[in-house]
Amino acid sequence: MADPSTYRPAVGSIPESPGVYKFRDPNGRVIYVGKAKSLRQRLNSYFADVAGLHPRTRQMVTTAGSVEWTVVGTEVEALQLEYNWIKEFDPRFNVRYRDDKSYPSLAVTLNEEYPRLQVMRGPKRKGVRYFGPYAHAWAIRETLDTLTRVFPARTCSNGVFKRAGQIGRPCLLGYIGKCAAPCVGRVSADEHRQIVDDFCDFMAGKTDLMIKRLEREMAEASEALEFEKAARLRDDLGALKRAMEKQAVVLGDGTDADVVAFAQDELEAAVQVFHVRGGRVRGQRGWIVDKVEEVTTGELVEQFLLQVYGGIDEQTGVGEAGEQVPREVLVPELPEDADVYTELLEELRGGKVSLRVPQRGDKRSLLETVERNAKEAFARHRVKRASDLTARSLALSELQEALELPDAPLRIECIDISHVQGTNVVASMVVFEDGLAKKSDYRRFSVTNGTDDTAAMAEVVRRRFARHLKEEADRRDEQGVAAEEGRPRRFAYPPNLLVVDGGAPQVAAASRSLDELGVVDVAVCGLAKRMEEVWLPGDTDPVILPRTSEALYLLQRVRDEAHRFAITYHRQKRSTSMLVSLLDDVPGLGDTRRKALMKQFGSLKRLRAATVEELMGVPGIGRRTAEAVQAAIAEPADPRGAATDAAPVEASTTGPQGAAERGTPRPDAGATAEVGRVAS
Repeated sequence: MADPSTYRPAVGSIPESPGVYKFRDPNGRVIYVGKAKSLRQRLNSYFADVAGLHPRTRQMVTTAGSVEWTVVGTEVEALQLEYNWIKEFDPRFNVRYRDDKSYPSLAVTLNEEYPRLQVMRGPKRKGVRYFGPYAHAWAIRETLDTLTRVFPARTCSNGVFKRAGQIGRPCLLGYIGKCAAPCVGRVSADEHRQIVDDFCDFMAGKTDLMIKRLEREMAEASEALEFEKAARLRDDLGALKRAMEKQAVVLGDGTDADVVAFAQDELEAAVQVFHVRGGRVRGQRGWIVDKVEEVTTGELVEQFLLQVYGGIDEQTGVGEAGEQVPREVLVPELPEDADVYTELLEELRGGKVSLRVPQRGDKRSLLETVERNAKEAFARHRVKRASDLTARSLALSELQEALELPDAPLRIECIDISHVQGTNVVASMVVFEDGLAKKSDYRRFSVTNGTDDTAAMAEVVRRRFARHLKEEADRRDEQGVAAEEGRPRRFAYPPNLLVVDGGAPQVAAASRSLDELGVVDVAVCGLAKRMEEVWLPGDTDPVILPRTSEALYLLQRVRDEAHRFAITYHRQKRSTSMLVSLLDDVPGLGDTRRKALMKQFGSLKRLRAATVEELMGVPGIGRRTAEAVQAAIAEPADPRGAATDAAPVEASTTGPQGAAERGTPRPDAGATAEVGRVAS
């Protein structure tokens, strides 16, 4: 634990100008970012009597090893720089908005040639427009079932869309009129996008315009004696009105507003937002906020405005959290610099924005309703928090005691090796901080020299910590560009505990690599699958943790996550390898054209699904070569009608003897959502 006085800036060296400041830990990692009207006044408050600080502020200043600041011209510039730094460095002590549950939203993939309407959860993506969130996924499907009668946009997956185009027949929705069937050319890309734009306008609250247009078209069709068209428009009008009836009218003046409320204690706060568009509640969303300092409700409002609306996408006008800035933002308390935040919101919206506290009438009643929702959500979270925090704290303390570690292992890394009989050897590294997975730090390795499990493990550990030592040296070199920029690096932060998937041989290999590099402050252990034994370097007998131990549960979660991530990467690499081998004997297909095909399609499955015309779209591929490629990669069928090229068995290191556990791979539902990079 550091003494804040050891890195306190000299008296008079801190400017009184507005600016943004960063606290770093002894490893150079940014752990907190803040802004201030007066840097001197704000920073001096951190170096007062430590005992008088908020518990988490005390933890932050005693964890930090240095502080630095940047002076800016205005408070709006300070807000923008603070947002950019929080996004870039992801400081562990900053207020973080995390969803209190995974709300589904109705997503429109505007970044595709033929946009798709679908249910989507998880992080918001650029180029995708979101409506909601909804309380239940079935509510979205019910809404889509009603509205696709009027707006027959595509809702199918990319695979279904592509197959329909290949066989020239649309799916069932295309036959019953709930899809315009762009897959078979019934409408052009521009016509389909117009349908999607009309759908987005309706969902965004422009309902009156849409209804008036349909009423006008229905009247015109009736006057022209086109009674079938008029009847269809009448049914469409009824469908829109039924969809609108399901959304409660809460503001009779048709206001577009976000209504925000909080419920909090000294450690956390629950945030609830009602999205009101056209006077109707279009969606509801909730977050849980970690409070690093003793903050007021007004300061929580500041963080909400910055993190939820910040980072507006120029194409969609949607922020990082998937929210548009409405005309009004109704809050329980104004921030201290309300004018500055209003100016920022108007800049993001490109128009007038009202930030205020409602005092009476319907808007005040609605704010009270949102406050009740926030209190209920916070009560549920506190019950869950008590059990989760207790279990995680107990697991870390049990690990510390069982493995005789000097400190609790707040950062755990786990390495797993995956291969098929010694071929296509890959490795994964997953990271858990404070007992929770940190997927942004996951890494994957392509192993080149490892001929068996132990050799591969030694190579991966050596590469991971050699990179750490190099980056640590760069950081300490004050003349280095990387040190001046202060940007986070890939392997800059060592773990307290390194877990390897396997027994004594794998642990010994990892320990030897650390000894060769001179790394002495990282503990190593291995978890063998067969008996769930924990192996330590140099010990002839394993450590046996009780089957009901929280420490064992945590190690199992870490090991299983590493195994899943390794298998995901191995399947990708195996698919590429199989594709290369099948293309080797195609006449007229050299290295350049083969690489072009692999770059274009990426996998054997996608290449098999491609038509001759699509293959000819690759530079250098003519019709004859395309037909030869199709013949080479065609999937042969056995007499029973099943494919003969069954997937080979995958293996992962396990057990005290390093034996391989073999079995048929299971489908990996999370494969497409993971983050990882190939480490050199």
